[in-house]
Amino acid sequence: MRKPSSLVISSCLLWLCLAACTKSGAAGKPVIAVIPKGTLNEYWKSIHAGAEQAAKAAGVEIQWNGPQPEGDREAQIHLVQNFISAGVKGIVLAPIDERALAAVVAEAKAAGVPTVVIDSALAGDAHVAFIATDNRQGGELGGDHLAKLLDGKGKVLLLRFQQGSASTTAREAGFLTAMARYPGITIVSQEQYAGDTEKARQVAESLLIAQPDIDGVFCPNESTTHGFLLALQSAGKAGKVKFVGFDGSKPLADGLRSGYLHGIVLQDPVLMGRRGVEAMVAHLRGEPLVRVQTTDLVLATPENAQEKRVHELLEPDTSALK
Repeated sequence: MRKPSSLVISSCLLWLCLAACTKSGAAGKPVIAVIPKGTLNEYWKSIHAGAEQAAKAAGVEIQWNGPQPEGDREAQIHLVQNFISAGVKGIVLAPIDERALAAVVAEAKAAGVPTVVIDSALAGDAHVAFIATDNRQGGELGGDHLAKLLDGKGKVLLLRFQQGSASTTAREAGFLTAMARYPGITIVSQEQYAGDTEKARQVAESLLIAQPDIDGVFCPNESTTHGFLLALQSAGKAGKVKFVGFDGSKPLADGLRSGYLHGIVLQDPVLMGRRGVEAMVAHLRGEPLVRVQTTDLVLATPENAQEKRVHELLEPDTSALK
C-alpha cells in the first residue's frame, strides 16, 4: 500500500487544527499551540502536563500536537505552518532542529504569531523567550559521575540522539568535556546516532557487539537511555556496564532501582511546560518577560532515588492529563 504523501498528511493536520481552534474560539479562550519533538516519551507527556496546568490557571486553551515519529523535522515544520494558518494566538515549540525550524518561526512572527521556545535552542531571534535546562552542564554532570564510577579509567562510549538537536548536542559536548578531564578514560565510540527508543536499542545492540569489553556508557535523552537499557538487558550486561543516562520515566526509574542504571541526569519537564505557556500568556498580555530562563538539574543515583525531589523528577506527575 502506498504511504500518504506529506501534502495529504499536512492537509489533514491543517483541517484538524482548524476544527479544534474554531471550537476553542467559540468558548472564548485564546488558543496556544504546544508542539514538542514527539508525543510518546514520558518526557513529552510531562511537558504536556505542565502546559495543561498553566493553561488551566491562565484561562487559555492549548492545542497539543507533535511529529510522529519523534524527531521528524519536516512533520514539525508542517505542524507550525498549520497552526499559523489556523490562527492560534501563540506557539510554544521544542524545536527538533535548531536551524531547520528557525525559518518557520520567523514565518510565524511575520504572521503575527509569537513563539516561545522550550527544551532545545533555536537559531535566530524570532522567538520571544527561551526556557530550557543548562544542557551542557547536564552533560558534564553525567560525565563526571560516570568517570567517578569508573575510578577515572576504562573504555566508554557515547550514543548520540539526533543531528541538529541543540539540547542533546549540548549534553553530548558537555559529556565529552568532562571525559577530557580523565586521561585514563578512552572514548571508543562517539559518532553513532539513535533517534527513537527502538532505533536506539538496535544501534546499542550493534555497539555492544563491536565493543564487547566496554566499561561505561552515556546517553543524552530518554529514548537513547531506554533503548540502551533494553540492549544491555538483552545482552545480559545490565548492571555490569556502568551506565549514566538522561531524563526520567518509569522504566528508567525501575532501571535505577534495579542497579541497571547508575545515574540519571534529570530535568524538570513539568515546570518547563508550565513556564512555556506562562511565558506565552505573559507576552500576549503585554507583561514583563524574562527572555532566557533555565530550569533545574538533579543527578539521580540508586542511593538518592527515594528522596522526595529526586523521586518527583524520576517519575513526574502527569495527572493533569487525566
